[in-house]
Amino acid sequence: MIIEPLTNPRPVELPDNPGFGVLYTNRMFVQQHTLDKGWHDSRVTAFGTIVMHPVAQILHIGLAIFEGTKAYRRPDGNINLFRVDRNMARLNRSAERLGMPQVDAASHIGYIESLVKLEHEWVPTLPGCSLYIRPVIFSTEPTLEVRVGREFMHYIFLSPVGPYFAKGFNPVSVYISHEYVRAVRGGTGEAKTTANYAGTVWVAEQVRQQGYQQVLWLDAIERRYIEEVGAMNIMFVRDGNHIITPALSGSILHGVTRESVLQLAPDLGLSVSEERIDVDEMLADIERGRITEAFGVGTAAVISPVGKFGYKGKEYRINDELTGPVAQKLYTALTDIQYGRAPDPYGWTRQIKIT
Repeated sequence: MIIEPLTNPRPVELPDNPGFGVLYTNRMFVQQHTLDKGWHDSRVTAFGTIVMHPVAQILHIGLAIFEGTKAYRRPDGNINLFRVDRNMARLNRSAERLGMPQVDAASHIGYIESLVKLEHEWVPTLPGCSLYIRPVIFSTEPTLEVRVGREFMHYIFLSPVGPYFAKGFNPVSVYISHEYVRAVRGGTGEAKTTANYAGTVWVAEQVRQQGYQQVLWLDAIERRYIEEVGAMNIMFVRDGNHIITPALSGSILHGVTRESVLQLAPDLGLSVSEERIDVDEMLADIERGRITEAFGVGTAAVISPVGKFGYKGKEYRINDELTGPVAQKLYTALTDIQYGRAPDPYGWTRQIKIT
């Protein structure tokens, strides 16, 4: 890997709240793939515009996948990566589903570590802030044929971020969509492909105009079973201490935070189960008081409590629209591990030494 010198680096100036996906560091990693050379021309270069052919496949059939992970500033000044191996595995599963070349896992993680170390001054020190890491692979091949690609770019960029939601760790309002769907079993729902998200943004905008912040998606066949919320997995707390979440079905993303919560929760005295969750039964359980909390889980927001659901003209409030004790316990335990404030008994973190 070649590290190119920076000619005009921007000074590191981080505001108290850097927002989400607004600021970018000085450098990014880039490499190319062709059939004859495989992955090659690996380099760290200045962050900037990517030039591509106007007939590149990404622009016409959407051959693109991405990942998202984070780097966290530890109390000792060093930096933690969190479960980057699981993100790497998911990136390769997504690549396989779209007929793309996979990336060597050890090399990919090494590229991330090198890039973060070079840009370590951009890792925020303020509570709730981190450095978001976005790997992307897309087809650059200039063709209008609808087929697997033969030329690709793989790049990684970094973005200092604050809380995903403007109000931070506070309950959000969620509208349950019964007319539009996100993904279908047998499709690409469990792959992290850009097309999965493109079809959701118009619906999300419609519900925002009704005063809701996120969309809860149901299955595409029966429009009955709960799948995901926004760009996150969804969990519910039944009877105060039992967490239920939709079982992976082929149309639900294999969330790294989801996996972490399911492993962490029993050690916090909580039981867990993966189930097929009927939306009407779930809402009835809210009204009966059996479901005491709901929250989304994902890399961007970590844990995002839900204060109320809207469905077919009716609203269902949860826990008086306050953050519940289970969401708070999970958020604290998970972020303490991520930021290095607590021991990591699971081997989830990789430390990058700066000091």
